[in-house]
Amino acid sequence: MNVTLWIVAGVLAAASLFGGISKTFIPKEKLAAAPGGGWTATATVPFVKSLGILELLAALGLILPAALDIAPIMVPITATCWILLMVGAAITHLRHNEPKFIAVNLVYLALAVVIAWGRFGPYAF
Repeated sequence: MNVTLWIVAGVLAAASLFGGISKTFIPKEKLAAAPGGGWTATATVPFVKSLGILELLAALGLILPAALDIAPIMVPITATCWILLMVGAAITHLRHNEPKFIAVNLVYLALAVVIAWGRFGPYAF
C-alpha cells in the first residue's frame, strides 16, 4: 500500500504541477480561451496567479516532505488542502456549466482523499 500511496501522490503532484505552471505562467486571456478555463475570464489576474502558486506548492508538498524526511506530516496536510481546493474548483466549474471538468476535479479530490486517509492513518510515515 505504501507504494500505491507514493504513486497516487506522484500522479496528483504531476497534475498539480501542470495546473500550477499553467495558471502561474500563461496569460489569463489565453487561459480563458482554453477548455475549462472560462472561469478565469471573470477572475482577477492576482487570484489566478495565486491559485497557480498554491498548486505549485501542493506539488512540492505532496512529495518533498516524505522524500526528504523533513516534516512528512505535511504530505497528508497538503492532501487535505488539495481536497478543499478541489471542492472550490468543482463549485466554480458547476457555476460555469462545465460538467466535464467537475468530473476531473472529483477524480483529483478522490486521489487526495486516498493520500490523506493513508498518510494520516494506517500508512503514516
